[in-house]
Amino acid sequence: MSVTIKDVAYIAELARLRFTEPEQEKMTRELNMILHYVEKLNQVDTEGVEPLSSIHDQSNVLREDVERPSISNSEALKNAPDRQDRFFKVPKVIG
Repeated sequence: MSVTIKDVAYIAELARLRFTEPEQEKMTRELNMILHYVEKLNQVDTEGVEPLSSIHDQSNVLREDVERPSISNSEALKNAPDRQDRFFKVPKVIG
């Protein structure tokens, strides 16, 4: 598959880009070079190669989910600069 100047113009229109004629020609050459490179990758023998979900073979190490007591409401609010009843009071950030 190769890219034509008409393809580049169409893609540019979809992306709301404007290219001069020399830029369209350059873009066409560059996209064709990329497609040529990808075609080389299609020639690689991948028979028997398992697909990867990650390049690392490490698994995620998580700690045990153990229930622990939390601090009391009064303890959490003792250093609060401002509070209302049992809640932190913060400045309004949404208009």
